[in-house]
Amino acid sequence: MTDEAKRLFFALDCPAVQRKAIAQWRGELGLRTGKPVPADNFHLTLLFLGAVPLAQINEVCEAAGKVRKPGEPLKILLDRLQVWHRAGVLSLAPEQAPQALLRLVYALEQAMLPFGFEETSHEFRPHLTLARDYRAPEPESATLPEFFLRAERFALFESHKGRYRVLQDWPLI
Repeated sequence: MTDEAKRLFFALDCPAVQRKAIAQWRGELGLRTGKPVPADNFHLTLLFLGAVPLAQINEVCEAAGKVRKPGEPLKILLDRLQVWHRAGVLSLAPEQAPQALLRLVYALEQAMLPFGFEETSHEFRPHLTLARDYRAPEPESATLPEFFLRAERFALFESHKGRYRVLQDWPLI
């Protein structure tokens, strides 16, 4: 990453109360492998952009502000613990992704096409990453996950030295 670009992604932020509850639940899993994601970084990625030239960030924000919004807060039930073995990720995910969430992601993808960001070859899978470099089977849990992520806004985040920071956000209503 150069000083000429920032590593950016669109996401739904996780409220502080939920971050704490999810981190506590993760702690009860007794993980012995992987690197736990700091609770302050919990989010649900909508679209990863990668390195965005500084000169393009304002245009990206303008385009994001014009996408069609769901018109109501998004409510996503994170009720499935899963391991992505190839990526080495332990995550929480919804059993069923809300259609409004899928439409928002599609609208963002379409809005970002003119900027020429690398197109992802994989289908969008909503998730909240709990640990990276995770190389074990799915851990046993005494209590099944059931976290409602309620979002009233989506945001453009910068990833810098392992910390995430909101650059701009937009209401979903």
